[in-house]
Amino acid sequence: MDEFSVLIGGKAGFGIDKSGAIIGRLMNRSGYRVYIYRDYPSIIRGGHTFSIIRAAKNRIAASPDKVDLILALDQETLNRHKDRLREGGFVIEAGASLKIIKEENAPEIMRNTSMIGAMAKAVGIDFAVVESVLRSAFGNQADLNVKIARRGFDEAKELVKIEGIKQESLPLISGNEAISLGLIEGGLDAYISYPMTPTSPVLHYLAGLAGDFGIDVIHPESEISVILMALGYAYAGKRAAVGTSGGGFCLMTEGVSFSGMAELPVVIVLGQRPGPSTGLPTYSSQSELEFALHAGHGEFTRLVVAPGDAEEAYGWASAALELSGKYRIPAIILTDKELGESVFNFDRAAAGAVRDAGPFARDTVSPRKVNSYEHDEAGITTEDPATTKRMQERRLGKKVLLSADLEGRECVKVYGNRKSKNALLCWGSNKGVCVEAARRLDMKVIQPVVMEPFPVQQFREAMAGVKRLISVESNATGQLARLVNTHDFKVDGLISKYDGRPFSCGELEAHARRTAL
Repeated sequence: MDEFSVLIGGKAGFGIDKSGAIIGRLMNRSGYRVYIYRDYPSIIRGGHTFSIIRAAKNRIAASPDKVDLILALDQETLNRHKDRLREGGFVIEAGASLKIIKEENAPEIMRNTSMIGAMAKAVGIDFAVVESVLRSAFGNQADLNVKIARRGFDEAKELVKIEGIKQESLPLISGNEAISLGLIEGGLDAYISYPMTPTSPVLHYLAGLAGDFGIDVIHPESEISVILMALGYAYAGKRAAVGTSGGGFCLMTEGVSFSGMAELPVVIVLGQRPGPSTGLPTYSSQSELEFALHAGHGEFTRLVVAPGDAEEAYGWASAALELSGKYRIPAIILTDKELGESVFNFDRAAAGAVRDAGPFARDTVSPRKVNSYEHDEAGITTEDPATTKRMQERRLGKKVLLSADLEGRECVKVYGNRKSKNALLCWGSNKGVCVEAARRLDMKVIQPVVMEPFPVQQFREAMAGVKRLISVESNATGQLARLVNTHDFKVDGLISKYDGRPFSCGELEAHARRTAL
């Protein structure tokens, strides 16, 4: 079997995320590559939540259109998702599992464990693998979970057989965890954040690692406090990063301008979600590209990157910390709920080597003199026109050095048929689904990772031979398409989705077939 997908669903608070992670580990232990998509409402309990766990022989980073198995913890799961079930697929309902946990006097939430045991039997996974994963997941509470899973396993029937694959096992991590680890690799000293979906998991994850790596992890009272505290760390010579979403970034913009004027480095993890205002707080979008490119008043150099998978999230988080410190500029990592909260196999070697920042470029970077007013090289306030002109040119001159530095890095990636005249243009979390659709359609994929300074020469090389370029974006207006157009590249069409949900493989393939071919 080349591929197998499971949907598990129920009410928020039923342990769907934990169960999805366990199923992912079972598939991973069987040698498959795994991708997990999470969907949940903005409430703590109640409402419908589900996860789709997709396993395949090769790397994947997108959701399927159909699933092979539905684990329905309640009737609503079947009502909502029965049309997702592939022909010949099957359903495991909670009835038998509820009977088991009642007989074992176990908590109701352990119906999940029983259903996972039944699933393992149904797809031919050995129970020894199930027990190993459960003991790793539950620690001291594993015994009862293993017992409940065993009963579910014994009472089920084998329906299909997932043959194990002999290939190197790769760890499973979320995009937010990859960003966190990349920041640590880059020498992070302090992470400051006010919790805001979809970057809250970065705060929680780094808080758990703070003692091991000597990192200060702080939750202040507001996003304004967050950015100012981070700039205080920067003034003290520390590498600092913050996390937020669009609404919080709005409050930070004056601090971003302060970073530009005072030449205080800071990395901002900006998790996009549908707006305007509160919008859909637990869903995904790509609507903050233009905001990130232009946020703040005045003109100053900034770095904006948009990683598309766990390896890029790791590598560019480290690079953003490095380059922000080297040129004393704000750096923004654009992510979203789809990238940040989905789970991927992670290949550390594919993430690339972390580069040392090296010495500061003293010809354009002033010493640390904190002054929000215009000032000279010594930090002394001035309104002199000649000094004002010279200092502004120094600040903007960082872009030249930064661009030259980026020439030695892979800022634009190309996938698929490099000789194709038809290309999909994508950024961020749409990378995985575009690569998969292009493979089926024999197309090229062009993925800029660096948005500012835009890598014009690398993009021109990627465009060689392309006659028709179609931008795929999770926004309504085509923000990347506009950015590319400003650099004199023509975008011929736009495939956009803006309902908060990601493209599925078949959905994008159908759109691309109509638009590009």
